[in-house]
Amino acid sequence: MSAHRIGLVLGSGSARGWAHIGVIRALADAGITPDIICGSSIGALVGAAHASGNLDVLEQWVRGLTFWDVVRLLDIKMQGGLIEGVTLMDSFRDKISDINIEQLGLPFAAVATDLGSGHEIWLQQGPLLPAVRAAIALPGLFSPTRIDEHWLVDGGLVNPVPISLCRAMGADLIIAVNLNSDIVGRHMAPKPKRKNAVPEETEGRRDLFDQLLKQLNSGLRERAINAWRRERGSGNEPPGMFEVLASSINIMQDRITKSRMAGDPPDVLLSPQLGQLGLLEFDRASEAIEEGMECVKHQLPQLQQALGKRR
Repeated sequence: MSAHRIGLVLGSGSARGWAHIGVIRALADAGITPDIICGSSIGALVGAAHASGNLDVLEQWVRGLTFWDVVRLLDIKMQGGLIEGVTLMDSFRDKISDINIEQLGLPFAAVATDLGSGHEIWLQQGPLLPAVRAAIALPGLFSPTRIDEHWLVDGGLVNPVPISLCRAMGADLIIAVNLNSDIVGRHMAPKPKRKNAVPEETEGRRDLFDQLLKQLNSGLRERAINAWRRERGSGNEPPGMFEVLASSINIMQDRITKSRMAGDPPDVLLSPQLGQLGLLEFDRASEAIEEGMECVKHQLPQLQQALGKRR
């Protein structure tokens, strides 16, 4: 569509990140294909699938995920995080080619955080899957990953929407996807009932939090379960452990994203509205993908204008 190098930046957002699949689909439908792709956290995972030519396989898999599929993927271990991530990455291995980043079909990089120094780490070479695993290691939930003598965690801690990385890789027009624009306070609000939800699924979601916390001491565990139950009450009770963790992550990523984009804005910013999705609701992929597509369609005139100016 144009001669300049288009960079696509896919931001962090846990389960909301499936919206990136819809964004990529809608951009392709409009004749817009990225020359460079960068990702933070879940954005790194979807970006890796696209760069390796496996987006179709990933989409088919995530659209078919059920709540109980997600539960089975969460291998609970209390060492660096509640979730070890081995089972999860074994599943991704079947969907994303385990090759070196340098061998991908288009330039790709993931962002992670050095747990020892706090520095932002740009993963632009070496094995793809370890880089993705490091990029999605959300502190408190996923255990960190060791690469080159460094313990790495989620890139969303330092750069939730890595525009700076994309510019450094040579992009001169940047389309960025921010999944954190409407999330602050969502975990503290009463949860609306999901459409077509069945009693077994609702009870199952309580069981998930139960499993995530079952290796804590009995007092903390009981308090956490009770806090989850209180979400359906008056809302006057103090927040539980999982609510505090999720809300804290949301606040952190929202503030960091706004701060970094104020000094380094993209040419086009896409902000799918998915604050209603919980941190681990990966089984709601279809909802997220559709919102990603709608967001692109809504901002297509702005996209076309930006592309026209850079020709």
